[in-house]
Amino acid sequence: MRRAGVLATAGVLVLASACGLTSGSPMVDDVTPGSIGQGEPLEGASLTVTSKEFTEQLILGAIMGIAFQAAGADVLDRTGIQGSIGAREAVKSGDADGMYEYTGTAWITYLGNSEPITDPLEQWEAVRRADLGNGLTWLPPAALNNTYALAMNQADSKKYGTKTLSDVAALSKSDPGAVTLCVESEFANRADGLPGMEKAYGMSVPAGNITQMDTGIIYTQVKKGSCTYGEVFTTDGRIRSMNLVVMADDKKFFPNYNAAPVINSKALEKWPAIAEVLDPVTRKLDNTVAQELNAKVDVDGQDPHQVALDWMKKEGFVKEK
Repeated sequence: MRRAGVLATAGVLVLASACGLTSGSPMVDDVTPGSIGQGEPLEGASLTVTSKEFTEQLILGAIMGIAFQAAGADVLDRTGIQGSIGAREAVKSGDADGMYEYTGTAWITYLGNSEPITDPLEQWEAVRRADLGNGLTWLPPAALNNTYALAMNQADSKKYGTKTLSDVAALSKSDPGAVTLCVESEFANRADGLPGMEKAYGMSVPAGNITQMDTGIIYTQVKKGSCTYGEVFTTDGRIRSMNLVVMADDKKFFPNYNAAPVINSKALEKWPAIAEVLDPVTRKLDNTVAQELNAKVDVDGQDPHQVALDWMKKEGFVKEK
C-alpha cells in the first residue's frame, strides 16, 4: 500500500529513518517569491523537508522545499525515506520540520483507528486534533485524495458501461464471469480493501476471478484487458496515460487520503509564516494535478524535483532568479 509504506515493525522503520536522515543535501533552486513568499518571511530559517520514497511523495516534498526557499529559508532535502513511519517520526522528533502526509494514513495506520471518517474535512480535523498531542500540526488539506479505486480500460467500459462500484456489484450478480479483478495481495486482504468493499457493496467475486500481482503490473494488465477491473490509486499518473476509466466510490467506502502539510509544532511556533507560504500551494493540489505530475515521472521518466520546480514556476508560485 503506497500510502502506508512498508509493513514492518515500527522499530525497524524508525531505525531505517535514522539511517536515511544521516544523508540529505541542501536545496539550491534559484527561486524568488512569486505569488508566495512575498517579503521572504522565512529569511533566516533553516528548515528540513522529508517525504516517503514513492513518486508522489518525492514531488510533494520538493514542492514544500521549493516554497520554503522562495520565502527565504535555507532548506535541507531529506526526502525519500522508506516507509511511512520513518518520515513521520523524523517530523515528530524534530529531525525534519515538515512533510506532506495523508489523512487516512494518520487516522488508521498511526493513530490506530479502524473506522475512517466519511467526510474528508471531518477526517482531517479529527487527525489534526489527535496529532497536536504528538507535537505535530496539520495545516489545511488539499483536494488531492490518493485513495483506492477500481479502473477499467476503454473497451471494457464501452462493453459493460459501469461507472460506479454499485454498477460493478450489479454486474457481478447479473454476469458473474464479467467481473475479474487484478489486485495487490495487501488490498485482497485488508479490511479497507477488497473484503470490505465487497461487504459494503454486497458483491461476492469468486476467488477464481481474482488475480493478485504487483502494483505496476496491474495497470498494464487492465489496459490489455487481462482483467476487467484493476485496483488503482486515484492520483497515479498511469490512469491518464493509459486512458483508464475509474469507477466512482458512490457509497464512499474507501478512506479519505487527502494530502496535507504536517509540520513539527515547535518549528511552526518559531516560523508561523510556514502556514501562509504553503496554503496557496496546497489549495492548488488535486487529483488531476497529481496525475499529471506523477505521470511526468512514472511515464515520461522525468526527475521528481524538476517536475515540482517546473509546476511551481508554471503556477506562478515562484520565479527564477
